[in-house]
Amino acid sequence: MRKFSPLIFLLFLVNTYYTQDLTQTIRGTVVDEQSEFPLPGATIILLDTDPVVGVYSDENGKFKLENVPIGRQSIQISFIGYSPVTLNNLILTSAKELIVNVKLKEMVVQTDEFVVTAEKDKKEVNNEMATVSSRSFTVEETKRYAGTLNDPSRMVANYAGVAVAGDQRNDIIIRGNSPLGVLWRMDGINIPNPNHFGSLGTTGGPISILNNNVLDNSDFMTSAFPAAYGNALAGAFDLRMRNGNNEKTEFTGQVGFNGFEFGAEGPISKEKNSSYLAAYRYSTLGFLDKLGIDFNVGGTPQYQDLAVKVDFPGVKYGRFSFYAVGGLSYIELLQKNKKESDWSFGVGKSDAYYGSNTGFSGLSHTYFFNEKTRIKTNIAFSGTQNTITIDSLSSLDDKPFMIYDNNSYEIKYSANTELNKKINSKNTVSLGLIMDLYDFRYVDSTFDNTFYRTITNTSGNTSLLQSYLQWQHKFTDVLILNTGVHHQHFAYNNSYAIEPRVGIKYQFHEKQTLSLGGGLHSQTQPFSLYFYETYLPDGTTIKTNTDLGFSKSVHSVIAYDYSINTNLRLKVESYYQYLYNIPVESHPSTFSALNIGADFGIPAIDSLKNSGEGENYGLEITFEKFFSKHYYFLITGSLYESKYVASDNVERQTAFSGNYTFNALGGLEYPVGKKQNNVFAIDVKTVFAGGRRYIPINEELSRLYGRTVYIYSQAYQKRYPDYFRFDIRFTYKLNLKRVTQEWAINVQNVFDSQNIFTQTFDKVSGEVVTEYQMGFFPIMQYRILF
Repeated sequence: MRKFSPLIFLLFLVNTYYTQDLTQTIRGTVVDEQSEFPLPGATIILLDTDPVVGVYSDENGKFKLENVPIGRQSIQISFIGYSPVTLNNLILTSAKELIVNVKLKEMVVQTDEFVVTAEKDKKEVNNEMATVSSRSFTVEETKRYAGTLNDPSRMVANYAGVAVAGDQRNDIIIRGNSPLGVLWRMDGINIPNPNHFGSLGTTGGPISILNNNVLDNSDFMTSAFPAAYGNALAGAFDLRMRNGNNEKTEFTGQVGFNGFEFGAEGPISKEKNSSYLAAYRYSTLGFLDKLGIDFNVGGTPQYQDLAVKVDFPGVKYGRFSFYAVGGLSYIELLQKNKKESDWSFGVGKSDAYYGSNTGFSGLSHTYFFNEKTRIKTNIAFSGTQNTITIDSLSSLDDKPFMIYDNNSYEIKYSANTELNKKINSKNTVSLGLIMDLYDFRYVDSTFDNTFYRTITNTSGNTSLLQSYLQWQHKFTDVLILNTGVHHQHFAYNNSYAIEPRVGIKYQFHEKQTLSLGGGLHSQTQPFSLYFYETYLPDGTTIKTNTDLGFSKSVHSVIAYDYSINTNLRLKVESYYQYLYNIPVESHPSTFSALNIGADFGIPAIDSLKNSGEGENYGLEITFEKFFSKHYYFLITGSLYESKYVASDNVERQTAFSGNYTFNALGGLEYPVGKKQNNVFAIDVKTVFAGGRRYIPINEELSRLYGRTVYIYSQAYQKRYPDYFRFDIRFTYKLNLKRVTQEWAINVQNVFDSQNIFTQTFDKVSGEVVTEYQMGFFPIMQYRILF
């Protein structure tokens, strides 16, 4: 018995952990939606309890529900004169307190006809000025949906009107627009491409530097967005970084596809309610490579990122927050390590060295003049740097000689401020100013047959000034008007744009809503495009793109939303976008800036003018069941056309015109164990979409000239075969006292579907090579919270 007593004691402890009742705390803040001023005395009730469990918010709008059983819980928040909100199926674990921030809408006219807003679901976005083509998404979704890899970009690719540019990158195509038309915003500041291995001027990459463990619920918009958003044609991510726990120190550890990760959060001063939040991540393959473990891949991605936020919610001088996110990336793709299946990128035998650094930081201050008026000001710094070297090994002796070199950066100093005034329950006005000062250097050159040719060699600075005015008017609680105007001025060539926006929403039935939205949207060109140089016969160069103006797009949307019941929703949207002032070449050609983003980087095209046009139109359907009764599903379908006219005056499909996309995903979740403390879940996803459009290669002429020769007269007429992929994810969550562990297996492309990414001409073999997207790829993840 003495030999077995330690084992018996251990089994006793394990049994105790599994059979005890585990509880946790739900706390947060209740504020007015328009003014964001705290609402003291709001009632917060834990649903499905007998006797009823509830609390009131204090003088700062804060509340705390203690000793709540872990698992899925729902709470209802109400306040006199405001529409109540119900937060359903919140996930409560044993390791972390659940902190929720709730916004209540003040009612214009109190009526018994029907409850205007009884449920807080994905129909409601954080930005109350958004009318159509917008929805919020939760951090839980980026973790739960199969195939998302904890990445917000890959997660929103499940929504109607959104398609992915490729498996290896997270660029997203919104309603046939280039990924370059997407605006990224974090805590009110416009930020650069937030991805590892991203190129200057682009919006995607293989791995996001945005750690979803530090994000809060955020908004995603696909068209006709409010006047507060500018310099974007396609859509907007409005991300928010959450505050750390200001009462309790908590930790997170994780290892998976995105890397080895450790995070911490906790109070700086409990008396002053200040907090910190930090998370660091290092490449999984890079870490194992340091240990001498070789996975026999073409190149080992080395990357790391850090996210930090500190929050000081003062009363007298307002609230101050500092946040910073940065990422470093580097990879070597050496010929000696390449396998036959690796991408060649059309450069034959070569060694490539690629480095990318990006980051941003900001200081935010929020001050309430009174309960109806607030001002929020941000000052920020951001930057992106690319270093690229490609050495050819195609000579007879295989000695490397450089065929491409790039060392460029963009730095931005930003300041913005927004004054928000809630005049009364019917009217809210906001006025904003955004100032960006750019410092840049673009230096790249290429070996052109017999000599090195400079593509760009310039440095300098310029500025972009934006301002906006927004007004929301509620005729009644069921009829709301959002309108405004956005202004932009680009100092480099003194171009400007004035952009009116309007949206109206009418809830004509308790369960049905009709919405209309429209407006003008403008965007500067990728900065490097302004500085490409044209070679003259005497060997000198001139810049021919400096006078390019804003590209512009008129958006119009009509939407119908039917809430079949509390958890079941049907939404239909139809849209039309007319694009004009698009850069095209001065001589007749098929080039249009609308197709930039289909390949890596920004093409070196000179002598451009703003005379191109385009149009996008389509129909989208969303059928969704929010999580309840242990399951959820999301089914979306899009039929669309995306066309353009270049300087040859021929109408063509754009590179992003896949014509149709169908997504279906869903999941089951069941509590397990004696006390139902643990969770087992299965999530699946399938996508079926039109294949990528391409420009065919003339094999005969390519062999003759020893370089890729395209048949531009047939640009984007054809698509590769349709894209199909099926993903599945298995998750097991174990809740112990003050510790939660999670194991997940995420299998990408279960059926190993061979989806074509591109075709390139291999100079060495003289053949056209087909390169495929990601095949069968299982990913394991472990996460611990304590």
